[in-house]
Amino acid sequence: MRAKNIVRTTTILLFGFISSVVMAADYKIGVLAKNGATKAVKEWGDTANYLNSALPEDTFTIAPLSFEEVFPAIENQSVDFFLVNSSMFITAKVKYDASAIATMINSRQGQALNSFGGVILTYIDRDDINKLEDLKGKTFMAVEASSFGGWQMAYKEFLDHGIDPISDLGSLQFGNKHDNVVLAIQNGEVDAGTVRTDTLERMEATGDISLSEFKILSKKKFSNFPFVVSTALYPEWPFAKIHSIPDAVAQKVADALIKMPSDHVAAKHANIVGWSEPLDYSEVDVLQKLLKVGAYNEYLFFKNCRCTHRFTPIFGKQRGINGLRTAPLWSLGFRFSLTIEVVTDKDCIYVFMVPVFTFILTSNIYPDD
Repeated sequence: MRAKNIVRTTTILLFGFISSVVMAADYKIGVLAKNGATKAVKEWGDTANYLNSALPEDTFTIAPLSFEEVFPAIENQSVDFFLVNSSMFITAKVKYDASAIATMINSRQGQALNSFGGVILTYIDRDDINKLEDLKGKTFMAVEASSFGGWQMAYKEFLDHGIDPISDLGSLQFGNKHDNVVLAIQNGEVDAGTVRTDTLERMEATGDISLSEFKILSKKKFSNFPFVVSTALYPEWPFAKIHSIPDAVAQKVADALIKMPSDHVAAKHANIVGWSEPLDYSEVDVLQKLLKVGAYNEYLFFKNCRCTHRFTPIFGKQRGINGLRTAPLWSLGFRFSLTIEVVTDKDCIYVFMVPVFTFILTSNIYPDD
């Protein structure tokens, strides 16, 4: 009887050991590296280390992703969790059934902020630019077509003022980084541009610029929001999971993030206060639908291409001589040409279609010699 008990105990312990091995996993956290891979790892590497300590049965590592790499990584499941801007999250949610598990609480000028906006600016000496309408025909720079705070918020602000930036601006360029946009305006390379809130204040704090050098267009004020802003405010970046990650795993990661102390090295290096329960991102979804970008882009993806197809059927009435079939008395043909020009930049696509119908009536009746 005693021997039986020993065997049972050994079996239970062995099963428990095997279960713990099976349940352990390696998880990759994809991070949008809007300022480069090196800076992304520096900012978020300690968040992975924090999760490794809080959840020692699992391993977490940071995978920096460029704007172009985010959606392939989510679709191919080469990352398990991801941290991207709020608009890119909506695209991942609609297209790939991703879910937000927490929302970032930013730390800016000593305040805890869970929302952000966009800033539309020009140089202070531009007396000819004082409102958004003055930007018609002017050169403009944004960060990326898929940058939420660095373009899409400003895009909506333009539309709210009855301005179509695609057709009304003199040109639209993308600087790839927020700082590049500010410096391009400072150096007179473009007339105006847009970046996310806190960019100007951060650059002033590091001595790169002086805020007084710039004029803010469509300036707004929100209570308890300390930065210059031109647009509505939207929820901060979410920490999200791909569809295949079990809810139980996601919940324990979310619980650990929300418990992160504000003075932890992970929070300090990321320049955040911590994390909260996920906020409501429905207004971001509304913005995407209005702009027809991201998840609601209606067009096929071509890259700066021109496609032309011509189809020329000929039909007509024929005559016969001595039972022989000869040339038709007349023929009517038409030629159809459709030229499609598609210009894309990330998930923003502009399509121009020019259909041309040409009708040709040919007579085959010749005068007698």
